[in-house]
Amino acid sequence: MGIKNFRAPQKKAEKNTGNPILVSDYMTKNLITFKPDQSVMDVMNTLIKNRISGGPVVNNNGELVGIISEGDCIKQISESRYFNMPMAETNVENHMAKNVDVIDGNMNIFDAANKFLNSKRRRFPIVENGKLVGQISQKDILKAAIEQKGNTW
Repeated sequence: MGIKNFRAPQKKAEKNTGNPILVSDYMTKNLITFKPDQSVMDVMNTLIKNRISGGPVVNNNGELVGIISEGDCIKQISESRYFNMPMAETNVENHMAKNVDVIDGNMNIFDAANKFLNSKRRRFPIVENGKLVGQISQKDILKAAIEQKGNTW
C-alpha cells in the first residue's frame, strides 16, 4: 500500500521575466502641482479638495523647486496666529521645503521601497533633465507589490 498525498495540486509560481520593475512603471504622471508665488490658502484649499497631503512646487519651466505639505501649511497657520498676521499674504515659496530628495524613474521599485523605509518620507518626485515628470508614493509601492504577488521577486 502506497502513501497517499492529500495535498491539492500546486500551482507553479510564475517566473519573473527578468525585467526589473521600475519606479517609472508605477509613478503618478498627472500631478497636482503648485507655483512658488501661489498663496498658502490656495494650497490648503487644493489639498482638501483633492484629498492629498502635499505636492511638488514647480517654476514656469516645469522645474522642481520644492515641496509643500499639510505640515508646512499647519506651521503657517500657527505662525500667523502667533504673530497675528493675515494668511492671505503668505505664499508657497516662503513655506515650502526647498531641499527635496528625488528618485530616478529607472530605479528598481524594491530599491525605492528601501529608500522610503530609510527616509520616512511619504512621496518622492521623479525628475528628468531638471523637469518634474512624476511622483512615486508609498501607495504606489504597495500597488506594485500587489500586482507582483505570486511572482518571484
